[in-house]
Amino acid sequence: MQRTNSRPRQPGASLAKKEPPRIIAYEPIPPQFPPLRPAPFHMDLSEVVSAANIQQITSQKLLTLHCIGDSGGVKRPEAQMLVAQGMEQSLTNGGAKATFCYHVGDVVYYNGEPVDYWAQYYEPYEHYPLPIVAIPGNHDGELLTRQSTTLTGFHENFIAPPGSYTHESRDSGRMAMSQPYFYWTLLTPYATFIGLYTNVIEHGRIDDDQRAWFHSEMKNAPKDKAVIVALHHPVYSFDDHHSGSPNMAQELQDAIAESRRVPNMVLTGHVHNYQRIEMQNGNIKIPFFVIGNGGYWNLHHIASPVGYSDPETRAKLLSATDKRHGYVTFEISQHIINGHFTTVPRPQESWSDPNAYNDQADVFSYSADPIFLADGEDVVLVPPNGSHVPPTTGAGGAKKAKPAKAKKSKKKSAKKAKKKL
Repeated sequence: MQRTNSRPRQPGASLAKKEPPRIIAYEPIPPQFPPLRPAPFHMDLSEVVSAANIQQITSQKLLTLHCIGDSGGVKRPEAQMLVAQGMEQSLTNGGAKATFCYHVGDVVYYNGEPVDYWAQYYEPYEHYPLPIVAIPGNHDGELLTRQSTTLTGFHENFIAPPGSYTHESRDSGRMAMSQPYFYWTLLTPYATFIGLYTNVIEHGRIDDDQRAWFHSEMKNAPKDKAVIVALHHPVYSFDDHHSGSPNMAQELQDAIAESRRVPNMVLTGHVHNYQRIEMQNGNIKIPFFVIGNGGYWNLHHIASPVGYSDPETRAKLLSATDKRHGYVTFEISQHIINGHFTTVPRPQESWSDPNAYNDQADVFSYSADPIFLADGEDVVLVPPNGSHVPPTTGAGGAKKAKPAKAKKSKKKSAKKAKKKL
């Protein structure tokens, strides 16, 4: 018996009709969204957390925070809910308690629209009591239509006048954040967080104003505290979907060279998994974190085994998780940054088993002492030769550039051209 489709289709509909392509071009920050305060766009942690929390940090001489990225639970909200529940439960367990959460972008999919903030931001964190600060990701800046305005939802919910409650928050009780701008610096007792907005375009891009600001912030950061750089597009990544960003590698390398200051760590997202990568440059070791499995339903596969060292960039994959969602906890003191990555249950597993939220899939420790370049010393993040692309897809390392044969190739091309003519 021949099967037929009994559901009628509207006249003119075609089975081959596809959705319009994503609008992923570079989008300048709209001039109608001015900074909430003048440059250099600083915000002190005392403006984010309570006086009691500041007292706790000072007395314990320890700053503890959560970090997530790519959290928007579009299509399937379960993973985001589980990560939120895991962070909530961590506040009732023993040990140091986080006082805020730092989000490395892609708060709301797919276009950062205000209408999606309730389902993907306010409702999932309705019972998470800590403030959430953030930098925008590419999806927070993508356009829904050509007539849309980039970053509208992020501006409304993270760069709002103090004491604001947006329409999107409904009855959640979560107040909108009053961050200075889309790129900004968070000042805390034990670390300075310099957050960039790396825009919509793949591999990221910053403009001249943000570049000058970034170099200045690196140069003028407090010289007695750790510096942590946060950006959405990862400098290095061993995944099979996005890979690392040569653009961000170059920007960071230039900022280090000009400021003579080296970040104690770099926090990124964009790739939907967890990775801890180290890059050894002489006596300097820089840890790069990919924290992109905070709730978006689709995870990206790790293309290289743990322990793999990319021959071109010298970036080494120390830890990775691409089968579960989770969050990172950082504990920062004057001289040490300790931390761990915690996974949460899969949506099909038990949501009520408390032990399922305590799986520390990675534990690490790094120096919090400020790092400065000595005279004649440089940090090289972009290979001087080769593909200039940090760890790429497939085999786990950057593709090797083919030996140059410029003269022969030109002659062959010229001969072919003559034949065609």
